[in-house]
Amino acid sequence: MTSLVSAYIGLGSNLGDSAAVLRAAVRALAGLPGSRLVCASRLYRTAAWGRTDQPDFLNAVAQLDTALPARELLAAMLGIERDAGRARSADGSDRWGPRTLDLDLLLYGEATIAEAGLHVPHPHLHERAFALAPLVEIAPDVAIPGIGPAREALARIDLGGIEALPPENPL
Repeated sequence: MTSLVSAYIGLGSNLGDSAAVLRAAVRALAGLPGSRLVCASRLYRTAAWGRTDQPDFLNAVAQLDTALPARELLAAMLGIERDAGRARSADGSDRWGPRTLDLDLLLYGEATIAEAGLHVPHPHLHERAFALAPLVEIAPDVAIPGIGPAREALARIDLGGIEALPPENPL
């Protein structure tokens, strides 16, 4: 029997009906082979980060127990992004720009992975409130390899510009 790994996936959107896009992405993640959705955070509205000349984002985090290796999970996540209308530029010029859907592999069990195109934990996870707040909501005791408890990382950063949406807007 293949063992399952708890993967935490960051979701973000700031184009179109972002709440609907994120809900559809969570359903798509839940439908991945060898995977089971454990839970998803509520939605968070956050000011754009990196490039501020764009609409606010909706963000969330989903926990998935999966038998997929990290590289296969990432490939499936990129497919979900494409299905949602995300087109990535080859030169990275759209980095931090507006997007229909952005999925980031934040954590993959306790693994530390540094390969071309795959870095786990996500390199800036411990610095980004829009990822940490929903992560800590659903997994308050999770640790970020090489950093420590996610809740302690969250306590060290500014939470300005992030707003938890009411629970009646569930994923």
